[in-house]
Amino acid sequence: MKLLVCAMEASSNIHLKELKKYLSHDVKLVGVFDKELGNPLYDLTALAIMGIVDALKKLRFFFKLRDELVELARDCDKVLLMDSSGFNLPLAKKLRETYPNKEIIYYILPQAWAWKKGRVKKLEAYCSKLCSIIPFESEIYNDKNKITYVGHPLLDEIQVFKEELVNTNKIAFMPGSRKTEITNLMPIFRELIKKIPNKEYILIIPAKFDDDYIKKIYGDISNFTISKNTHKTLQEAEYAFICSGTATLEAALIGTPFTLSYIAKKFDFFIGKMFVKLNYVGLANIFFEKMGKQPLHSEFLQDDVTVENLFYDYKNMNKKLFFDNSKVLREYLRNGSSQNVAKIIQN
Repeated sequence: MKLLVCAMEASSNIHLKELKKYLSHDVKLVGVFDKELGNPLYDLTALAIMGIVDALKKLRFFFKLRDELVELARDCDKVLLMDSSGFNLPLAKKLRETYPNKEIIYYILPQAWAWKKGRVKKLEAYCSKLCSIIPFESEIYNDKNKITYVGHPLLDEIQVFKEELVNTNKIAFMPGSRKTEITNLMPIFRELIKKIPNKEYILIIPAKFDDDYIKKIYGDISNFTISKNTHKTLQEAEYAFICSGTATLEAALIGTPFTLSYIAKKFDFFIGKMFVKLNYVGLANIFFEKMGKQPLHSEFLQDDVTVENLFYDYKNMNKKLFFDNSKVLREYLRNGSSQNVAKIIQN
């Protein structure tokens, strides 16, 4: 089988790597993905964009890429689209118009349950099968036969879950991966560690960042131990302070108590509040709300992100309750998704 793949995000390729373990050896990947997984049409670094200006500069390239992928699909048996809805939804439309009978599978769906619900109709119109990693996601879809909850990829990728709470004397800090996130949170983290003495402070930095970029963006990190292994560090840490994002769900599943903190540009936060109608930012808290339960962890946003608030949460969190609830979360998500998606592709 020849499978056209469009996986443009680094996170998508982590999921794709796990998925490939369950695909038959005769499944050949073509298209856009990490070069470690085969011979892609383009290396992922050529697709990285930073901001609106960069996106506009590359607009012609992305139209060209879309057309190349549509042509490439001619000789492919099926299509697998992963995340990146800004590119993959228009691609799905063009593929459906060009090949009305081609099977198009979408894995890691756009978060239409959070905003832009109009995407639901497009996904149902363009795609043959929808692989959901959010248990309640199917509620907003009309065609229940197209959408399947397949499990969550993090349950494939996390190798070790905590069996018990222990004091390891290690505290993890994750200020995010975007420049604004890092520059906003690092000054607060530097002050915070002064209030938590006699600990090892481990700063988790994305593996893609080189030394020059780290020195430029993070500022003084002389009091931190550097780690580029998220899961291992979270498993070893007794507590964590984490910027909003997938990392909060990783910590929640592993069983490491943490505090979520996020500072966005004021205009971006204002716009986000207008369009995203959610009571919580952290995925674990969103899941718990759907289960009718109290939030799993605290969330501090914008002006509430202060040294005093983070320290108070660290000292007063019911860590045993958090740990017990992390098991509930794992049961809610049930299983990893890779094997189930592989079955859908090969069916």
